Parts: sequence; C-alpha cells; structure tokens
Amino acid sequence: MGDLADKVYAILLAGGTGTRLWPVSRQLYPKQLVKFIGDDSLVQSTIKRLAPVLDADRVRIVCGEQHFHETARHMQDIGLQPDGKIICEPSGRNTAPAILLGVLHILQAEEDAVLCVFPADHVIGDINRFHKRLKAAIRLADQGRIVTFGITPHYPETGYGYVEGGQAVSEGALTINRFVEKPDMKTARKYIQAGNFFWNSGMFAFKASVILNEFHKHQADLLDQMKAMTDGAKTIARKDYDQLPNISIDYAIMEKTDRGVVLPSDFGWSDIGSWKSLYDFLPKDDQSNVIDGDVITHNTQGCFIMGRDRLIATNHLENMVVVETPDSIFVSDIDHSRDVKSIVARLKEKGRQEYHQHRTIHFPWGSRTLLEQKGGYAVYRLLVYPQSTLQAEMDTAASMHLIVVKGSASVGFGGQTQNLCQGRALTVSKPGPADIANKSEEPIGLIQVMLDAHGA
Repeated sequence: MGDLADKVYAILLAGGTGTRLWPVSRQLYPKQLVKFIGDDSLVQSTIKRLAPVLDADRVRIVCGEQHFHETARHMQDIGLQPDGKIICEPSGRNTAPAILLGVLHILQAEEDAVLCVFPADHVIGDINRFHKRLKAAIRLADQGRIVTFGITPHYPETGYGYVEGGQAVSEGALTINRFVEKPDMKTARKYIQAGNFFWNSGMFAFKASVILNEFHKHQADLLDQMKAMTDGAKTIARKDYDQLPNISIDYAIMEKTDRGVVLPSDFGWSDIGSWKSLYDFLPKDDQSNVIDGDVITHNTQGCFIMGRDRLIATNHLENMVVVETPDSIFVSDIDHSRDVKSIVARLKEKGRQEYHQHRTIHFPWGSRTLLEQKGGYAVYRLLVYPQSTLQAEMDTAASMHLIVVKGSASVGFGGQTQNLCQGRALTVSKPGPADIANKSEEPIGLIQVMLDAHGA
C-alpha cells in the first residue's frame, strides 16, 4: 500500500460488558480482557492480528474509564506502550459516540487518516484472508468509501443483523441496499438463498475527513457536542458525556450515507457473543466437546466445559454448557445459553456482586482476590506489580495480618517501615493507612487477613 500505510490507524472498541459470557465476563472485567483462547486476551489477539498490515503503534483503544489500567497492562504485556493510545469514555453511549471520540482524538495528531474500526472482542480464524480483505477495505476507504465488512453466511443465523448488497463496485465490494435487523429463522433462510445478504460484523474502514463530513450531514448535534467536549480538554465530564445520544454507528451514519459499501468477507469470523458462538468457533475433541480446565468426562458429548478453579466431573451430558469460576457456576443447554443475560439482569436487581465483579479485582498496583469472608474476618490474596505500592486502609478493621508468600515487601505504617521477606509475617493494629510496596522487578504475593473488633 506504499505511503498509504503510514496514514492508517485502527480504532478498537472495547466498551462492552459481554453479559452473555457470564460468569467469566463481568462488568469490571469484560470479555475483551479475558483469555478464552490460548495465551492472549481478546483485545491482545485483536491487536496482534492487525500486523503487518497496520502498525501497532497506530492502534487506539476506546474503553471505559474503569478498564483503563487493565487495558494498558494487556498492551504492555504484548510489548506495546499504552501512552496516548487509550481513549477513555466516562460512560457507554453506544458505537457512534465511541467511534467519533476516536476519530477526533486521532485528528489531533493527523491532518487526515484512513481509520479501521474493530470491536476488540471478536475472533478471526483465517488471518491471511483477513489481511487481504483489510487491504482492500483500506484502498476503498482511501477512495472516499465508507466500508463495512459483511461476513459471508454459511448457515441461517438469527443472532446477527444483516446487510443487503447491491451493485458491484471495485475491490469486490457492493453498494448497500439496506441494513436489516436480526431476522427470524424463515427470513434468515431466505437471506442465505438470495446470496447477497451478509452478517453485519461491526467492522468498518473510512477516511477521517469522510466520516466527519457524514456526521456533519446526519448527526450535526452529536458532532457539535463531542467537539465542544474534546476541544483542548484532557478529560471529559461524565455528566456531559451522559447527555450524548445512545446511538449505534449503523443508525447514526451507515443507514443514511450514500458513501457506504459492503465488502463480502469470509475469514472465519465470530463475535463471541455467547457460549454457543465460542463453542462453534473452537476445535472439538472426538466427542465434539470443548474442554478447558481440570475436567473429567464420562459419556459426555457436544458440551462446552470450562473450569477456572476446581475439578469438574460430568456424566451422561449432551449439548450442555458448564462454566465454573471461584464464586459462580453456570449450567445450561448449549442452544439457550444466550439467556444467561436474563440471569445477570436478575443478579443486578438483587444487588449481587457476582454480576459486577469477580473475587479477583484488578487495580493499577496489582490484584486482590477474596479467599474467604465470614463474621469477624476476611482473607485476601494480594499480587503487587513491580515498582508498585498499594495502600491498605485500617479504618474499619481492628487489625491486619500480612504474610509474604512470594518475594519481599516493604510495609510502611505509623511512620515506621518494615521489610518482609518470603515467609515473614506482620501485624498492624494502629488506625490509618498501611503502604505495601514492591520495590523489586518481579511481582510479589501476600496473604492479607483483616479482623474486625469482634474477630480481634
């Protein structure tokens, strides 16, 4: 692509919560940060698959403020410095505001650029085919087209929206006749037979100047609001961002523009929108099972079984999903596993923490895992990153006991500092904060026991 490649940026949308993949995906730790497949999280896989077509240094990620630090760590773990590459939304307002925020951010550094937009939680099986389609999309975008990647359907699917293609243009793309909502099965079969309907993937390519012009034409108020918010501002107030319309890029622009084209694409794509879609994507064993974790099966066929902490043993199961995490287990027949979203809604209504967070919570300094909590005490496992410090508050606890299980920690409290090596313990009973510092180049581990007045 010559000099054009130097002007191509990727905007990764990483704002979803992935409730259909509960209990692994949760509001504080959504699916794009989860390692479902191999050693990489979904956001890491999305970044990696862009090379060598796109330079990783020109990747920008739009995510929620609460996911900033963990997203940055995922970038660092694959050798990518996150500075200036993460764009935070104070709240989720759907894809049109998120994409527009990314466009305006990039235009602060570039006069114009070709922008490729990808959800950060999708997977693609055939990377070579993906790269060929990506290059074609970039060329079309450089010609002033707004490109949506349309996935060639191999079976009638009622869980996706569709794009109807029209007249042929260059690079194998088609003009867009219309976008259609998720169909019923009878309609989906008709779309497959017609041959010019494609799954709406939510992936796009366009020039920044072109998409801004379309926002000016079709969403002038949104564009003016976003420009006013981002002009010279380092942070955006949530109360202002909440006033933006909750609108998708399809409704806002794609259904209105005359520059849109659909690029038929067949590269093993899945949006990993449910346990069923993850099962469909992954390779199966000789019993058609997908198994991950410590699992023993007997007479078990066509199942998705994932264990995170404990042994799972199954007997005479067929077409089931079993997903275990330290605090929750989800069991469903595989075809209705999408309905877990309704269970998450009920958990939220009841104020249950399980919908919102795992027992392990991630912080800029490391992570804290709740091991046990009963009347009078709570036990946590702490992981502190290199050159990081956490501040443990003693306001509501009568005493805190710390045991170093890996590495060496420096604990400061009450104007004193103690260095603890592996196997050493310390009790803090004075009110006020205690600073637990890792001054080494390796993560350290501790067990923290918090006792209330009754427990002490």
